[in-house]
Amino acid sequence: MTDFLGKAYPVLAARLRKMSFADLPTPVSRHALDNVAGDRTVFVKHDDRSSVLYGGNKIRKLEYIFQRARDRGAKRVATFGAVGSNHALATATYAKELGFECTCFLAHQKRTANIPLTLNRHLELGTELVRYGGATNKLELFRRYLQNRACWVIPLGGTCWLGAVGFVNAGLELAAQIAAGELDEPDRIYVANGTMGSVAGLALGLALANLRTEIHAVRVADNHFVRREVLHGLMKKTVTILNGFDTTFPVDVAARTRIVWRNEFYAGGYAVADDATTTAVAFARESMGLALDTTYTGKAMAALLHDIEKGDAGAYLFWNTYNSRSVEAPLAEPESSDRFPEEFRRYFEPMNPGVD
Repeated sequence: MTDFLGKAYPVLAARLRKMSFADLPTPVSRHALDNVAGDRTVFVKHDDRSSVLYGGNKIRKLEYIFQRARDRGAKRVATFGAVGSNHALATATYAKELGFECTCFLAHQKRTANIPLTLNRHLELGTELVRYGGATNKLELFRRYLQNRACWVIPLGGTCWLGAVGFVNAGLELAAQIAAGELDEPDRIYVANGTMGSVAGLALGLALANLRTEIHAVRVADNHFVRREVLHGLMKKTVTILNGFDTTFPVDVAARTRIVWRNEFYAGGYAVADDATTTAVAFARESMGLALDTTYTGKAMAALLHDIEKGDAGAYLFWNTYNSRSVEAPLAEPESSDRFPEEFRRYFEPMNPGVD
């Protein structure tokens, strides 16, 4: 069973199709944590294992997005991200698997250790990499790389109403796992909040299931992307469109969502890690057996650990959005390639903590 939304709303399922390449439902694990506030049990929702080829939260979104691209006759998909973007790599991975060409418009970011592997994996997949942002002429780039190429454009992070539907399904999936006795209904879910599509869809799904769980949305991106009014607009748009497909889909569900904004673990920038983040990543590895990153999931874990140590009561669930599937690619700087912008060679230079 992978389509929990479709089971609840069969008319909607008939009118809004999705591909089925995610391994759903993703499992839930239980962890006993010993900390200064005493013993606590924390559940983990393993979206890091959301597919065999590549895990993470983007896979749920891409099931709907790639279906729409195929239905509209696209031969190529294009998307956006930073050079280390998991979304861009997930998109390229499944584009290759499904027979699409792929273009990724990538912007510079603070250097992290995974970027060389990510860029080289793009080259192995045949991704067309394009330098984006800064002083680049966006209109000229779009004309060159999108026009007359039968291309379906996927927004940054896969965040759009269609991508959010993947996480509406996720909320209903969690509700089914609770009903099956796999875990108790959590009081809080901690999840990284980047382009907000996962938070928007998950909040709607939990509300549809009549769960009173709060989503603690931990900001990991600049306020240019993470804004309450944009999130509320995305939820309302998603509800309106789904109700248009199936009038039994409730129009008041967005008003029933429970989201707590957490800005205090941003650490000053996208991909910037502070002591709280690095400590949380180390704790998750040593005490929970989780491999997290310092850009997204480490900050969400830092918020969870902070609240436990503060003594906040309640049952907690950590939604692991980071890919844990092995990505194999060279680490060495690639040779000259027409698919590799020269500006990206800086990410293969030795990292200097005082500069990078």
